[in-house]
Amino acid sequence: MKQTLKWSALALALVLPLAAQAHKLWLLPSATDVSGADPWVTVDAAVSNDLFYPDHMPVALERVVVTAPDGQTAKVENASTGQYRSVFDVHLTQSGTYKIAAFNGGLFASYELNGEKKRWRGEAANLAKEIPAGAKNVEVSESINRVETFVTNGKPSDAALKPSGKGLELAPITPFTDLAADEPATFQLLLDGKPAAGLKITAIAGATRYRNAQDELDVTTDKDGKFSLRWPHAGMYWISASTQDDKASVKPAKQRRLSYAATLEVLPQ
Repeated sequence: MKQTLKWSALALALVLPLAAQAHKLWLLPSATDVSGADPWVTVDAAVSNDLFYPDHMPVALERVVVTAPDGQTAKVENASTGQYRSVFDVHLTQSGTYKIAAFNGGLFASYELNGEKKRWRGEAANLAKEIPAGAKNVEVSESINRVETFVTNGKPSDAALKPSGKGLELAPITPFTDLAADEPATFQLLLDGKPAAGLKITAIAGATRYRNAQDELDVTTDKDGKFSLRWPHAGMYWISASTQDDKASVKPAKQRRLSYAATLEVLPQ
C-alpha cells in the first residue's frame, strides 16, 4: 500500500509544473565532463525538497533514457531503487556528449463524485473507463514533463541533443558541459521545436539544505527563446521552466501543462 501511494505521489509531482512544486525532480551525475580510457558516471535520480539531498522519493528507473553521442539509446547499468533515490551507472563507451533524461507524459483529470473531489492520472486510452459515468465537473489536462542532465566524454558533441519537437526542451549555445563560474552561458528554450519566447527561467544552486534561502537566479527568454545566466559560483545547478497552453494533442483535454528541468555543472575558472 505504501509503495502504491509513493508512486501515485510521484505521478502527481510529474504532472504539475516544476516551478510550482515544493518538491523538485532531478538527475545528479557524479561528473559532467570526463575523460580517460574507460570512463563511467553514477547518476542519482530523486524527488526532494532540498537540492540535491534525497529526502522524499526515488524517480522510477523505467522513465530514464540515456542517449549516446551517436544518437542511439545507451544502457542504464547497475541500477537500484531505494527508499529515497534511484541510482544507476552509465558506461561512456563513446566520445562526445550523452543526454540522460526522465520523461513523463499523460493525462490528469479532476472531477467530483457523490460530493467528493477525485483525481486521476494515466494514459489517454484509459480515461473513459477510469472516470465514472456519474462524475461531475470533469476537467482534463495533458502533461508533458522532461528532466535532463548531460555528460561529455572528451570533446562536446550535439547529436544526442537533437530536439524531439515535443514539449519544452533546451538547446545549447554554450555547451552544457563547458560552464564556468562568473562567466555567462547562453541557451535556447524550445516549445514543440520552436523558440519559446517570454518564459521565466529559474536557476538554483544545490546544497539548499545548508542555507536559509533558495537564492534563485531568474531570467526571461527573449523573442528567440534565448537566455543567458552568469553563475555566481561553482557547483551543481538546477534550472527549470514551465508553461501551459490550449494545444493538447488528445481529447478531451483542453489544457496542456509543460515543464522542463536540467542539472548543469559549473566549474571554477
